[in-house]
Amino acid sequence: MAYDVVVRNGLVVDGTGAPGFRADVGVKDGRIAEIGTIAPGAGAREVDAAGRVVAPGFIDPHTHFDVQLLWDGAARPALEHGVTCVVPGNCSLSLAPLKAADRQRVVGMFQQIEEMPPEAFTTAFDWSWEDFAGYRRAIEKALSINVAPLVGHSVIRLWVMGGAAQERAATPNEIVAMQDLLRQCLEAGAVGLSTSFVDIDENGRPVPSRFAQFEELDALSATLGEFGRMLQCVPEFYDTDITIARIDQLSELSLKHGIPTTFSPVFDSRATPNNVPRIMARVEAQFARGARVWPQMQTRPIDVSFSLLRPSLFFARLPRWVRVLRQPVEARLASLNDPETKAKMVADLGPDGGERMMGKLVVRGGDAAPSDLIGKTLSEIAAARGQAPALALIDLSLENGLDVAFLAASTGHEDTDRIGPMLANPLVHIGASDGGAHISSFSTYGDTGYLFSEFVRKGGHLSLEQAVAKITGETADIWGLKDRGRLKAGLAADIVVFDPETIDREAELPSFDMPGDGMRYVRGARGIDTVLVNGQVAYADGAYTEARSGVVCV
Repeated sequence: MAYDVVVRNGLVVDGTGAPGFRADVGVKDGRIAEIGTIAPGAGAREVDAAGRVVAPGFIDPHTHFDVQLLWDGAARPALEHGVTCVVPGNCSLSLAPLKAADRQRVVGMFQQIEEMPPEAFTTAFDWSWEDFAGYRRAIEKALSINVAPLVGHSVIRLWVMGGAAQERAATPNEIVAMQDLLRQCLEAGAVGLSTSFVDIDENGRPVPSRFAQFEELDALSATLGEFGRMLQCVPEFYDTDITIARIDQLSELSLKHGIPTTFSPVFDSRATPNNVPRIMARVEAQFARGARVWPQMQTRPIDVSFSLLRPSLFFARLPRWVRVLRQPVEARLASLNDPETKAKMVADLGPDGGERMMGKLVVRGGDAAPSDLIGKTLSEIAAARGQAPALALIDLSLENGLDVAFLAASTGHEDTDRIGPMLANPLVHIGASDGGAHISSFSTYGDTGYLFSEFVRKGGHLSLEQAVAKITGETADIWGLKDRGRLKAGLAADIVVFDPETIDREAELPSFDMPGDGMRYVRGARGIDTVLVNGQVAYADGAYTEARSGVVCV
């Protein structure tokens, strides 16, 4: 047989968790045609994988690429990290179904919750749809990566209830209308529904999904049950007791309607070492009852970067700071220069003047940052200036046109010896990359490389085969993606070839590749050689190709 592509001489790790084995992989018409010994020269394109692992393409279950996919069908930098399928539409937000009159309201939510620049919504595409099928058609025009999109609970409420979606509970008739609308979205290719119990809009108001009572969520879960689709949830992760109550609620919905559920984030911290063990104990108890309630845990620590040029989630718990930084630049500068406003902002940090929250911040750069301060902590800078850290941050920023970037390094999830056994737990679902979001605050890619470098190669917490299965076959099973996640004859040929000795994430670097020359922090990948999406080479030798073989997959 002649093949379109033959991947030769690699260690095939097929996504099932079984031991790897040496074999060739033949690809024909977008599918895996054969795994075994294939005659030399049988492929129109031959990929030498000697010394490399050949695995199914990785699946990222928590992203916010909803907007980026409209101008970047490769969802950069996902492909270069070996990811061949992304799940956007998390946290109750999607770009459909959405009436034109409600667009700006939802854009504001994306800007507040996911820190996306306004240019991403205004200069990069023509907004020509309202329903979910129209959004699907819009992103399908030039996909290089597969997409399994969620539909957001908040936008479904807005469609049915208008402005009242952010004011009250739904009536029985409105709930029925939401069910009908959700059904249309699922028929058009939505992989499930996302909801949130914590997020706020740009005015500090709860997003629409937070006004839903249990009867509404129960009814929508019944509709999901007609299709066996996913319910994704952002619980009150800052409170372990409430999170456990949400786990119980999700479990009841899972058992009653026969649906999978997942929640994120589950985040470890030295300050609250008992949180994750308590959460996992309840998850294990609910799985024992037959519920499917998958906790999503990321692999990497969080490094938050920000400047006062734009709002940042670093200040999410400081309403006055959020209000000031959300103003246009001229008004923002006026507020920051106003002694009374400045004093109130510093007072909001408490009697230590921000030492506890801001003292460990490091000056990381920025076009105007004084070179002699780069690498110094805010505590050091504040002491030299005779100021409280919060005041030093404001004044240093003002003195340099606000273009001074600060870094909060490893703000949690930093102890790999604690996290390794957690990730190895068979009930932990690796996700929550947040790809496509927080683009000006912190890099949201690197989970896959970090999984292999820290927890396989260095820590030995998972075997190579276990780690591959975690982000391929197991994820496909959890989300019901029947054609993905494994290397098996007949399945879609999503394949990644990587070096197990070098796969890792690169250092975080600023990139100006957003619409309007907007900046984001990105992490490149190390050790990823070749990525195939539905049988076509989408990324190879450090570069993206012209292949446009991605599909919307459910």
